[in-house]
Amino acid sequence: MLASAGILAGLVGTAGGVTSLISYPALLAAGLPALSANVTNNVALVACWPGAALASQPELAGQGPWLRRWLPLSALGGAAGSMLLLSTPPGIFARVVPFLVAVGSLALLAQPWLAARHQKHRRGRTQGTRGVVLPFGLIATSVYNGYFGAGSGVMILALLLITASPSLATANALKNMLIGSAAFISATTFAAFGPVDWAAVAPLGVGMFVGSTLGPRIVRCLPATLLRWLVGVIGIILAIRLWIAPSG
Repeated sequence: MLASAGILAGLVGTAGGVTSLISYPALLAAGLPALSANVTNNVALVACWPGAALASQPELAGQGPWLRRWLPLSALGGAAGSMLLLSTPPGIFARVVPFLVAVGSLALLAQPWLAARHQKHRRGRTQGTRGVVLPFGLIATSVYNGYFGAGSGVMILALLLITASPSLATANALKNMLIGSAAFISATTFAAFGPVDWAAVAPLGVGMFVGSTLGPRIVRCLPATLLRWLVGVIGIILAIRLWIAPSG
């Protein structure tokens, strides 16, 4: 069951950004407590990183300098989020998370308009105040990604479409690399200090790797507008679900 859930989670996660919508409930259904399921899910997510990288070679070509600049910031945020998870009471962000996911989903749906506004606003500012949205937005979403992560892919995808690349396929590939770096650092922390269920990590991670090699290929083939609306609507559904039944 976990391997099948991993394949589906890896596919939809690397094609949009709602991996935990599938993988986290699957771990709960397998009998893991909430904290262990959250930690185990974050560790298994690392498997999406190499799979997405292999499948996204056309979109990542020439993106090395950009990734070298922003991957460390994403990793730092993931580390901070994982330490927050291990050191704060369970559920401390439970009531805030649905609103964060909803905002990210709505931003994704409004991306063409927001991107145009952002570019116009940037042209009207001085050099010293440019580029603030991406670093601040990335560190915030990466901290959340390390803490819980449900819907973080939608938030980061919307952020990148507005600030980094108007191409959905390229922004999605960059999003997968950023999430992968944060997940790797978080997994290192959880492996050392968290209640990881390694018996669950193995099948879930293998499934996620397989699914992650398919997601970017789907993004490449589907119309960008259709995919943006699919991911945005799924994100809103996730926000409603998390509001009705908070996790953590």
